[in-house]
Amino acid sequence: MTVALKYTESGDGVPVVLLHAFPLDAGMFAGQHGALDGIRLITPHQRGFGGSPLRGDPASLGRPSLDIAADDLVRLLDTLSLDRVVLGGVSMGGYVSMAFLRRHPDRVRALVLASTKSGADPEPAAENRRRIATEVEAAKSSALLGEEVFPKIVGETTTLKRAELAASVRALVESAPPEAVAWAERAMASRPDSTAELAASGLPALVLAGEEDQLTGVPEAEAIAAAMSGSTLVALPGAGHLATLEDPAAFNKALASFVAKLA
Repeated sequence: MTVALKYTESGDGVPVVLLHAFPLDAGMFAGQHGALDGIRLITPHQRGFGGSPLRGDPASLGRPSLDIAADDLVRLLDTLSLDRVVLGGVSMGGYVSMAFLRRHPDRVRALVLASTKSGADPEPAAENRRRIATEVEAAKSSALLGEEVFPKIVGETTTLKRAELAASVRALVESAPPEAVAWAERAMASRPDSTAELAASGLPALVLAGEEDQLTGVPEAEAIAAAMSGSTLVALPGAGHLATLEDPAAFNKALASFVAKLA
């Protein structure tokens, strides 16, 4: 059962939906709202994060799957009377965008894939996600993500030169809703390889990567771009896994230029 996602919306023009990274919420796009001319920006809080409900009803959550998250987004697009959108996401948001493309390809006009990868997790990585899910559930706290996740999601430049931002990101990571964290980790662990779907889509795509990203980085972005003949690859120096926060001006410039060329 789908849930009604909370979201933030700003601007007028081409509808662009951006999905946030794990384990943050749509607040990571604050630097994009009000800064993108010609774009109607919609940033949902994904299931369980940012005040969006985790369950479709009190009794059932369902097997963790990014397909469910993709269907949540269809419900939102229907509510907003949006037929086709430029769809994108950062990290987990990219994974959900790929799931959405598999299930609802007619609703996607173009893709924006940032700090993400098209392949499935190898089994050791998937098992690590399941371990984190179990430990977070048992502790009823996401504090362990401060050691398990945070050190890899901001770049060295941000850590050294923007200590206040790094500390804010760490606080957000550690305060993420534990049940939502566990559900999302298991959903990501079970996601399939999406490379073939991306290659077959024929869609224009903007592929971005922070040059200091320790989780996915430029090589993963290059692999996505190589699979998609209509893609534009942008590497962002001085940014890690969260370019929308670490270098919003560079992210916004790349996004605005890409969307302008779609008209």
